[in-house]
Amino acid sequence: MLASASPAAALGPAPHDLDRTHVDVRFYPDGTFQIDVLNPPDWLLDALEPLSPNPSATLLEGEARERRLAELTGTFAEWVWMMFDGTRIEAFPEYLPAPPGPGTDPSRPPMGTMRMRGAAPPGATRFSFAYGIANDPYPMLITAGDGTLITHWVGGPVESDAFDIAALTPPSRWSVILTYLKLGFTHILPKGLDHILFVIGIYLLSTRLQPILAQVTAFTLAHTITLGLTIFGILSLRSSIVEPLIALSIAYVAVENLFTSKLKPWRLALVFGFGLLHGMGFAGVLSELGLPRSERLTGLLSFNLGVEGGQLAIIAGMFLTVGWFRHRPWYRARVVVPISLAIAVVGLYWTVTRSARG
Repeated sequence: MLASASPAAALGPAPHDLDRTHVDVRFYPDGTFQIDVLNPPDWLLDALEPLSPNPSATLLEGEARERRLAELTGTFAEWVWMMFDGTRIEAFPEYLPAPPGPGTDPSRPPMGTMRMRGAAPPGATRFSFAYGIANDPYPMLITAGDGTLITHWVGGPVESDAFDIAALTPPSRWSVILTYLKLGFTHILPKGLDHILFVIGIYLLSTRLQPILAQVTAFTLAHTITLGLTIFGILSLRSSIVEPLIALSIAYVAVENLFTSKLKPWRLALVFGFGLLHGMGFAGVLSELGLPRSERLTGLLSFNLGVEGGQLAIIAGMFLTVGWFRHRPWYRARVVVPISLAIAVVGLYWTVTRSARG
């Protein structure tokens, strides 16, 4: 219904698109509800401005940006569908600016909130939701009047499943496994361009399988450690620090490929260190809003397995495309060097732009 019309498809990729939208739905015993839609303010303004009857071409920051978002609540309302028993009710959002500072979770970017309050129609039993601006899957937390809480992933600008307001049922374990396996895989392929380039950089070091597997094993072990530590609140680092360092790690592995084809001890140690950073990046996707509380560990492990599947698919793809030529005398000059140079340039560009965003 909404996918073809989504304006977000025209926006540039974020470092972690799955962490860009969160929706929190709360139903109260008196029949009222509150829906909070959270987005990074810059991204939300970029999405809403072209849809406005009077778009502004001025680049806005800080308080001016927040004031403009408050003016665009009417435009936002046109792209939100709140459905009770299949009937859309009108939204009257108010904009709540992103709080100053890193917030309670410094690994996540600051989020502005579009808040909608209202009352469910008398006798309504089922609720569904759609957010036409979103172009990537996002978590929707639903809290019933009795306190029951479930997490549901919505597949971008489409209508969610319909939920029984009076009897919310947590997803089954198999449903959680399948959902988070898919999310982990698609976070790498096709949406994780930074991780794709890093794995390609690992692959290009050597024509032998053993160095590739050694690096992938070190990277996997490292990001599994920090993914778990970050998700469970033991470790935290601001995304404004993590994302530029991830970009720098991409540039490093590519540049080193230009000077050697041997797996040095420091390369393995650095890949392990870079894996720790990438794990924090993955954890930003699976923040508190993104994991079902009843199956938190299941969701975490399933997402991680999906990520590994995506990484192995990249390596398999490289073997199938350029691996056939790895023993040819021209392989390094015509394949490894130009691809590594391109990856290094992209990594350095991302390092600068992500650092500038702060």
